[in-house]
Amino acid sequence: MESKEIGHHISQKFNKELEDICNKVLTMGGLVEQQIEMAVKAFTARDIELAELVIKQDNQVDALEMEIDSECTQIMALRQPTAFDLRMLIAVIKIAREMERAGDKAERIAEMAIKLSSTDNQFDHKYELEHMASLIMEMMHGALDAFARANIENITEITGKDVNVNREYENILRRLITRMMEDPRNITRALDIIWAARAMERIGDYACNISEHLIYMVNGEDVRHLTQQELEKRMKTP
Repeated sequence: MESKEIGHHISQKFNKELEDICNKVLTMGGLVEQQIEMAVKAFTARDIELAELVIKQDNQVDALEMEIDSECTQIMALRQPTAFDLRMLIAVIKIAREMERAGDKAERIAEMAIKLSSTDNQFDHKYELEHMASLIMEMMHGALDAFARANIENITEITGKDVNVNREYENILRRLITRMMEDPRNITRALDIIWAARAMERIGDYACNISEHLIYMVNGEDVRHLTQQELEKRMKTP
């Protein structure tokens, strides 16, 4: 996060503590983005080595989430922050949790890649999965960029993409169900692909959640249960 967005305090150590936490969030976000990209590539290319790397990297993501949680809790106890600083720490804890969940879903995709690596490439829906992946990566990157700048002006563009992610998921699900009905021998393989697609769809949801936490951080508004239309209206209201 840009230092100008962090409250300036008499204690330079406090400023440094907040900056360090924000930097850890962005580091964690970079790792999760990398995980998602590698997991999708491993799944569509049947790359076992890459899938194993995704699984191994999840330990780093988990460790960062725990560090961020611990440091935020410690600062709240010792510094007793108020206003933006307090909202930022609360939001950071929640954002780190969302990213950890996204990392878990990337790991799930990698596990499906390993499981399917020995099968043929029949109806693997590579194009649809890659397109869906590009959407969720755009959403996650946009949310992290908004966090880095503490700027929520374009936040509804991020959450608005979730409609397209859901549509892609539903299309994949519908086609795979048809395949399973045509031939029961396709059921096991189709279910594994559905699990991977479902994991991608959930990552899109986590990116939306991060966006909502950012709105709370910047404006102090809890918008978690608003529809997309309600959110857009709320963001336009002065």
